[in-house]
Amino acid sequence: MTDATDTIKATVTNNDVVLFMKGTKTMPQCGFSSKVAGVLNYMGVEFADVNVLADADIRQGIKDFSDWPTIPQLYVKGEFIGGCDIITEMTLSGELDALFEQQGVAYDKVAADKIREANA
Repeated sequence: MTDATDTIKATVTNNDVVLFMKGTKTMPQCGFSSKVAGVLNYMGVEFADVNVLADADIRQGIKDFSDWPTIPQLYVKGEFIGGCDIITEMTLSGELDALFEQQGVAYDKVAADKIREANA
């Protein structure tokens, strides 16, 4: 599992925003992954996507790495942020916007506001 851990560390270190997900950002293969990828895509966030279905060691490795049992998992600037429920809550509360601003991650504020308006 060391190779998977090294790969995961390198991925979260070398990319500002990373989503470990089932499928890809253009073709998610589960509803939860689709929801988080959809939020990031809609908000115009540049992010690396890692398809955990393509590698069983990465799929288990990311759960061990974060000590979080589910996929998807979002990392911003090397920090584990959370899964689908947490990202949804953060998006609706504006916390995700604040995190992106604090970390210098570009995103579309108008799109973020539209998400909140549509879910009000």
